[in-house]
Amino acid sequence: MKSLLTLALASVLASSAQAAENLTAETASPGGSIHLSMVHLAEIAAEKGIANIQVADGQTLTNSVQNVAEGKTDIAGTPYILPFLLAKGRGPYSKLGPEKGAELASNLRALYPVTLGIFALYAYDSKGVKGWSDLEGRSIYNGPPRGAAVTNARAVIQLTTGLKEGDGYKGVQVNWGQAVKTITDGSADAVVLPILFPDSRITQALASGSMTVWSVPKEKFESDPFQKYLRAPGSAPFTLPASDATLGEAGVTLVTEDGTFRGLATIGGDIVSKNMSFDLAKALTKAHIDTLDRLKSKAPFARHAGYGIVDVVKSGMCGPNPLKYHAGAVAAWEEAGFKIEDCAKPE
Repeated sequence: MKSLLTLALASVLASSAQAAENLTAETASPGGSIHLSMVHLAEIAAEKGIANIQVADGQTLTNSVQNVAEGKTDIAGTPYILPFLLAKGRGPYSKLGPEKGAELASNLRALYPVTLGIFALYAYDSKGVKGWSDLEGRSIYNGPPRGAAVTNARAVIQLTTGLKEGDGYKGVQVNWGQAVKTITDGSADAVVLPILFPDSRITQALASGSMTVWSVPKEKFESDPFQKYLRAPGSAPFTLPASDATLGEAGVTLVTEDGTFRGLATIGGDIVSKNMSFDLAKALTKAHIDTLDRLKSKAPFARHAGYGIVDVVKSGMCGPNPLKYHAGAVAAWEEAGFKIEDCAKPE
């Protein structure tokens, strides 16, 4: 009897300890898929007694990734290009160098993937832009001053038009918090940024006039250089029937040549430290999987945000991407009937 009471007490204490676990998390500004996935996780983790997650949004994800790698933050949203750059000690992590960067990047593990957005060209009709072939000599808002978005936008523009920033067009960069203002105040002739369907920035900008959104032309999208870039870390091909590519508002026109929207998707996910316990990582991932339908119902764009898609190509895993899933996450996905390729599993 004493033994049974001891076991029961231990079980209660273990459950209480799990429910009482406090975690910190960092994510992007509200309105996007990576923010939605994190606040949803915080909600369901508390609801299911897994953990209390304190979410700080509006963060610079470059810093958030490093914070997780250094053990300063428990969970962070990220485009997958950032763990790759950290592993190489490049770009925003160049001051760390390759050796320290690789050491830190080896600490990171993914729970689940998220499509952050799909790059497209758009402009106010009043600007007279006729499409991708009409960008030479124009000013283009293509992201914040540094980070994955501006890097990808420059690549998409060059691959689609052959134009380089500073030579064929003038790049305009401002932080995400000023994005809508920059779109609406006429600072740029056109915009090349990741969008969702529908897209919050476009929806807000429509108050200032009608707009047109252009898909990447099929010929360019299927070219060898573009296809090669689609396999870069944190990138994936994205296609969607134009009939499903809802931008949600009157006043916006989507232009495709054959009824299919094509673009480069920025792929990321919510990541943790490899030192997070197996049980906690599994419980968090299982909660995400079990409530996918609920997550997809929380915002109009959520059904095309890659939630629940672990295919290695569409989810941006393997290949040059050094990031692996946490072992607990692998267990959760596989127990739910999803296939996780060996190349995406931790060693």
